[in-house]
Amino acid sequence: QVQLVESGGGLVQAGGSLRLSCAASGRTFSRYSLGWFRQAPGKEREFVAAIGWIGGSTYYTDSVKGRFTISRDNAKNTLYLQMNSLKPEDTAVYYCAATHRPVVTTSGDEYDYWGQGTQVTVSS
Repeated sequence: QVQLVESGGGLVQAGGSLRLSCAASGRTFSRYSLGWFRQAPGKEREFVAAIGWIGGSTYYTDSVKGRFTISRDNAKNTLYLQMNSLKPEDTAVYYCAATHRPVVTTSGDEYDYWGQGTQVTVSS
């Protein structure tokens, strides 16, 4: 079992930056692949970024490539999402998720554990 708690969301102007954190419980954090998803009002949840536990491979959705960076600190049981050059269309509730799969996956159905979400609002 893994419990995930996101933090770091807030209100920022377009072009600004935020760093989201996701603190995880459990002694086997390093054996989970991790992902960030987001859901804007009236829209379906969408994949943002993921990082695997074998080799630490990363994958991003096209709309955030070059702006967002996913990373993990296994010693601190924490997942991060550094978000730069934020745009109003990045406004959403951001969720972290964990899966037992060893490689990155973009499908939310393949994640076993989810956090409660943190709101990110980007003003124009």
